[in-house]
Amino acid sequence: MLFRIPLFLFFLVGILALFGFKTSRAEAANSLEKRLARAVTVTNLNPKQTAALVIDGQTGKVIFSRNPSTSLVPASNEKIPIAFAALSVLGPSYRTQTALLGRGIQKGAIWKGHLVLKGFGDPGLHTNDLQRLVKRLEARGIRHVTGRIIGDESFFDDKRTAPGWKASFYKLWSPPLSALIVNRAFFRGRTVDKPAAAAARAFQAELEAAGITVRLNAKAGRINEKRATSIASVQSPTIEQLVKFMNTESDNFTAEMLLKLLGAHVRGKGTTAAGAKVVRRVLRNAGVSLEGVRIVDGSGLSSSDRLTTQSVVDIIVAARNLPEIWPPFKKSLAIAGVSGTLKDRMKNKPALRSVRAKTGTTNLSSALSGIIKDRYIFSIIMNGTYVPWWRTRPAQDRFATILARMAQQESKSHY
Repeated sequence: MLFRIPLFLFFLVGILALFGFKTSRAEAANSLEKRLARAVTVTNLNPKQTAALVIDGQTGKVIFSRNPSTSLVPASNEKIPIAFAALSVLGPSYRTQTALLGRGIQKGAIWKGHLVLKGFGDPGLHTNDLQRLVKRLEARGIRHVTGRIIGDESFFDDKRTAPGWKASFYKLWSPPLSALIVNRAFFRGRTVDKPAAAAARAFQAELEAAGITVRLNAKAGRINEKRATSIASVQSPTIEQLVKFMNTESDNFTAEMLLKLLGAHVRGKGTTAAGAKVVRRVLRNAGVSLEGVRIVDGSGLSSSDRLTTQSVVDIIVAARNLPEIWPPFKKSLAIAGVSGTLKDRMKNKPALRSVRAKTGTTNLSSALSGIIKDRYIFSIIMNGTYVPWWRTRPAQDRFATILARMAQQESKSHY
């Protein structure tokens, strides 16, 4: 005997099932939010000065949000907008140069006049580069210089630090800033205060080591390029290479040099302030929220810098939407358990190799922002009168690990 189930019961069952499905999804989302909230909570840190934002990179949906518009000291997360601007404006393959110019004339094996080493902001200029320039002179048959070697750093201003730095940061956290600087201003066993003069002396030493004599002592100076002869030049690493080193190793010096380079190329002023204006313009044009954003230096050493987690996530999203920018930008981020400032963090799966991020640490701030398995884009910035990194880093790692595990589970569910 067949029993007929009333049609309304089918609808009732369907409604209950749908309600149960929606309830389970809501419960799961609520559970995830609670776990992330617990993970990012650090004892004795003001919750109002901790911000975090996570979005689904595929849908743009907000997964977690806490104080995303709060303006906070970003520490080395400041390098994220610098990286984006440098890649956008100069391009991944761009190289700056260091030029060897001549004021005078060559007669046989003698250069009658001065030789000028002019810098254009290469943060990676090394002794090897000077030796290549020496070989170019040797190839011209020059064996004696009647004048002197002049180091010209006028492409940038003469400010050795950036606004808002503590006095102790100078040399400890960054060598002096200069458009002409060799070996990061390490000369004769110490970091010197006058990079251009040291570069000129270092070049003279390489000339004399190759048997090319110079009559007068080297010094810093300035030359009118229109009245000089171009003899040779060497090129810097590419912007892609510089940005990768800057972000992976969190190198303050490279960040500050790139900021001045942006100012010099776009605004004709090799200053930190000019570079900061360029960065803001680039971010604004990319649709990044600038409310609560203050670009004061390039490295994040300045206590006057401000970013929001919303602006950081916006920058990463903007980079991801630019095919020519995204590969080098992504590669510049340290890999959990593998490279740079994340080499000793998140060394176990699922976070291992799944998290790519930029770290940030000062006494006032601790930050971690980046991507997880090309799925989630996140930013965490924690501030306080004193921020203990030994507490904040584990909290950030817990937060990122939860997201990595979720991304892993979602990946398996597609098979």
